[in-house]
Amino acid sequence: MPNVPRWARRAAVGAALTNVPSGLWRLAIAVGLPVGLAQSEYDHVHAPGWGSFYLLGLSLASEFFALLALGLVQSWGETWPRWIPLLRGRRVPVLPATIVAGLGALATTIYGALFVYTSINADMEATTWGTWLLNIAYAPLLLWGPLLGMVTVHYYRRRTTVSPVPASASDDCRDTRCSRPSRMRPRPASNAAS
Repeated sequence: MPNVPRWARRAAVGAALTNVPSGLWRLAIAVGLPVGLAQSEYDHVHAPGWGSFYLLGLSLASEFFALLALGLVQSWGETWPRWIPLLRGRRVPVLPATIVAGLGALATTIYGALFVYTSINADMEATTWGTWLLNIAYAPLLLWGPLLGMVTVHYYRRRTTVSPVPASASDDCRDTRCSRPSRMRPRPASNAAS
C-alpha cells in the first residue's frame, strides 16, 4: 500500500517472523531431532509420537496469528478478500480490527515476559548448548508484542485520519468524492437590461 511507511511494513514483517525460530525448534522436537534436551523431556511431551501433533499444531497456530500482523499494512486489512464468503469486498471495520490487534499485542507482550521468567526458573534437563538454543529460538518472541503494538497504532491512525482534499480538487468539485472536473456547462449570464 502506498500510504504505509517503510518502518510500519518492516515492523509488520518482523512481527510475522518472530515465531519462526521457536516454531522450527518445536518441529525439531516433534520429529525427534536433538536440540540439547534430555530424553526425559522428549518423553514428557510424547515426541516423537502423538505429542508431535500438538507441537505441530502449536507452531502452525502461532505462525498463523503472527502472519495476521501483515494485514495491518496490506490491502486485505482494509477490505475483506474475495475468497471470504459474506464479507468479500466489504471494508474491514477499524475499531474491531484495532481492538483485536491491540489485545494480541498485549497478550504477546505478556507471553514474552512470562517466557523470560519461566526460562530463568525452569527445571529442565538440558545441556548447556540446549538451553542456549532454546533461549535463542524463543528470544524473538519478546519483540512480537511491541512490534504488533506499533503496527496496530499506525493502522488505527492511518485508517481514522481524514486526508485533506487538495485545493485544486475542492475548487473543481462541490462533492469531495469528485475525481474529475465537473462536466456541467456554465449557466448563461442573465441579461438584466432586457
